[in-house]
Amino acid sequence: MKQRSKRYNKAAEMVPADKLFSLEEAAELIKKLPTAKFSETVSLSFKLTVDPKKSDQMVRGTCPLPNGSGKSVKVAVFAQGDAAAAAKAAGAEIVGYEDLIAKVKDGFTDFDVAIATPAAMTEVRKLGKQLGPRGLMPNPKTGTVTDDTAGAVKAVKAGRADFKLDKNGNIAAGIGKVSFDAKALVENGNALIEAVMRARPASAKGRYVASITLASTMSPGVKVDVTKYLKIAA
Repeated sequence: MKQRSKRYNKAAEMVPADKLFSLEEAAELIKKLPTAKFSETVSLSFKLTVDPKKSDQMVRGTCPLPNGSGKSVKVAVFAQGDAAAAAKAAGAEIVGYEDLIAKVKDGFTDFDVAIATPAAMTEVRKLGKQLGPRGLMPNPKTGTVTDDTAGAVKAVKAGRADFKLDKNGNIAAGIGKVSFDAKALVENGNALIEAVMRARPASAKGRYVASITLASTMSPGVKVDVTKYLKIAA
């Protein structure tokens, strides 16, 4: 059995195991828990009832966070010509095409988000072995395959939450830092919850979201009452 730290155990004593909290209450409680010595990320975790083995029940998307993510994002853009120039002007740290593709093939993945133009995707798709396992493959559903590279770079830099169903039917995404005030966490959290609810697959039957939990990197989870959000996915 994993040995928990004194800080974690103290935090666990402050979180009633069987109580459901509103998102506002959960954010306030997270702010009161003992914190670690680094800037912890606050995340929302969802347990969904869809079958991750069925392609028509995949849940994936992205949503802008009203108050940003609180972290610096390094962006790589696969593009040429005007699209490449626009990406650089918008603040992308890494921009290239054939040279960048070759570099990634050799194992370079020192970036947090990859963006590509539709034309570049012809070759970028071949980088599945390098980008796929790290969740870095550009995808139209997350706005990272576009000719508007400047807009995509700015959106990523402003802060957003990308979410994708894992093999166990769960979704987890960061909504900010524990240093954010509770109001900012709630606004970001509502944006993510609504995005996940609206991403409900048409083939999903019955109740879509089984549970939602709010937690910081090193804290126990605080259970959020799902009831008020269910109508969004109805």
